[in-house]
Amino acid sequence: MILHTLLALVLSYLLGALPAAAWIARSRGIDIRTVGSGNAGATNVQRTLGWGPGLGVALFDAAKGAAAVLLARWLGLLPEWAAVCGIMAMLGHNYSVFLGFKGGKGVATSLGTIVAIDPLVGACVLVLGIFTVTVTRYVSAGSLIGGAVAVTTAAALGRPAWEVLLLLALCGLVVWQHRTNIERLQAGTERHIGKKG
Repeated sequence: MILHTLLALVLSYLLGALPAAAWIARSRGIDIRTVGSGNAGATNVQRTLGWGPGLGVALFDAAKGAAAVLLARWLGLLPEWAAVCGIMAMLGHNYSVFLGFKGGKGVATSLGTIVAIDPLVGACVLVLGIFTVTVTRYVSAGSLIGGAVAVTTAAALGRPAWEVLLLLALCGLVVWQHRTNIERLQAGTERHIGKKG
């Protein structure tokens, strides 16, 4: 079981590290790390290449988080370790070995992880995150609200302590990755969704 756990953690990181944003941008002759925000994530792809490629990257990145959790379950890991594998996928996305340990901000990957861990909590995060983006037109605001919703919903539903704590860790990673966005939101200089990079 220890070997299964280590294998699942390593594979989850490598799965999360697959840089769909960089691959799609490269197919269009663009290095995604040199345009827009420089992040290898769905939002930067959307701003640079359009909605189609952006949504494609978002779906791929979300699938990485969900796949890591499902892989861990298939290997027979306990639910809490399966959730840790989802976090490893997010770390792989944010700090990809294939991109010199740089990457995106992990929002879509964290959403896929949350949906796989707890579909009801994931549905709440998705609905309120999209609502926030629709109202404010800030992807960063929707991402931050989504993280907070994940933790509070899990706690309100009486989920196990390990789930609440691991969701709190995911939320903390999202906040850390958005620290410059938070500064721009406070300064009123954050870019709206759809604004070209």
